[in-house]
Amino acid sequence: MKRQKPAKEPQAQGSLPEQTRGASESLSAGTSRRSLLARFGLGATLLALAGQAYAFLRSLVPNVLYEQPQKFKVGTPSQFGEGAKFFEQQRVFVFRERDTFFAISAVCTHLGCTVKMERLNQAKRVKTQGRDFEEQVEFHCPCHGSKYYGDGTNYFGPAPKPLAYFKLEVAPDDGQLMVDMTARVSQDFRLTV
Repeated sequence: MKRQKPAKEPQAQGSLPEQTRGASESLSAGTSRRSLLARFGLGATLLALAGQAYAFLRSLVPNVLYEQPQKFKVGTPSQFGEGAKFFEQQRVFVFRERDTFFAISAVCTHLGCTVKMERLNQAKRVKTQGRDFEEQVEFHCPCHGSKYYGDGTNYFGPAPKPLAYFKLEVAPDDGQLMVDMTARVSQDFRLTV
């Protein structure tokens, strides 16, 4: 007599054999890992883009910061000849026209470079901001090409506004001219000594 193999019991619906269940759990774990790696990659990409955006925006702000005293003495009026005298440390031009004085900033209003004063070979007539004058000098920015008339008014390049004028006064203790960079004044300001 031959022995017969017992017949397999039919599986209940909804239950999977052991091998199939293990593969299913492995697949869901793989999907979880895959989505985790996809999220990590997306996060790294967004972080890199944010870093690039920060670097771009930071490049628009000048790195040069001068922490010089904001109020300083430049000498007695008799030490100034006719024309301009440049103070490199403070980046200021002090002008003398007969017995009047005024101070103009040498800081370009675009990104803070130091402008250079250029003497003109021939004086030229300029009309700006309702004023008509003859200029002997201009200011040129060597960094990005901004140009200013002799009174500091911008007329060419990326500079958004004119050069600043600073308050100039005579120190009561020793009679020296004192520039106050915290006090901006209009372009018409003149100190008469």
